Amino acid sequence: MTQQQGAPESQTLGALVHQLSQQIPELIRSEIHLAQAEIAQKGKRAGVGIGMFSVAGLLGFFALATLVTTAILGLATVLDAWLAALLVALVLLVGAGIAGLAGKNKVAEAAPPAPEKAIQGLKDDIATVKGDHHE
Repeated sequence: MTQQQGAPESQTLGALVHQLSQQIPELIRSEIHLAQAEIAQKGKRAGVGIGMFSVAGLLGFFALATLVTTAILGLATVLDAWLAALLVALVLLVGAGIAGLAGKNKVAEAAPPAPEKAIQGLKDDIATVKGDHHE
């Protein structure tokens, strides 16, 4: 192997440090540009995915409404139409009430929203740094 002029082996430590100090900002800028491009690309994909989920939700809503209508029409063969619609509406209201209560209970279980374990861990870390060891 022959050493070329400017090869790292022939340069002084000071020259290498100087060269490194000039290359680091360029490297950081290029990494930031890469990260921005990657985030933009992922954002576009996420936007398309969210749009598709929205369409799926809307179609699911229409399907559910059609099933409710089918239930009403099916009951209307044995009951008056208004009574069939009333019975289906009452069943839906009971289901909504049960789901609402279950959701309220889940939200109450999650309170308070602050990350208590993380906050306590941070307080412990600060105490350790300050030298307040309480074991």
